[in-house]
Amino acid sequence: MSEDSNFILASYADRSMLRFIGGFVKATRLAQAKTQNTLAEEAGINRTTLIQMEKGDGCTLLSLIQVMRALDQLDIFRVFDVHEEISPLLLARDAEAKRKRAPRSKKKEPLKPLDW
Repeated sequence: MSEDSNFILASYADRSMLRFIGGFVKATRLAQAKTQNTLAEEAGINRTTLIQMEKGDGCTLLSLIQVMRALDQLDIFRVFDVHEEISPLLLARDAEAKRKRAPRSKKKEPLKPLDW
């Protein structure tokens, strides 16, 4: 998604976002030639729930996940994947702290003969 489309989506009211998501679900269902009954059964939800979702009347997050799974569209949720980023300052500090060379070897004194 481009920066412009993110700006447009950010200007949507909550109800408009629900209709936007519902439109996606409906378009994807139709592209896969699935009826509402078929998709609702595959998703394990009531057909009425699917109708409400497609109209933008809202649904639970669980219902949305079930429908997206039935439509084979779970990749959409990859945007929620959290990537741990390491600070460049911490990387530089760690690199500086790493050993740059081997320690000097200690010279051993020769063993003295024992006097018995």
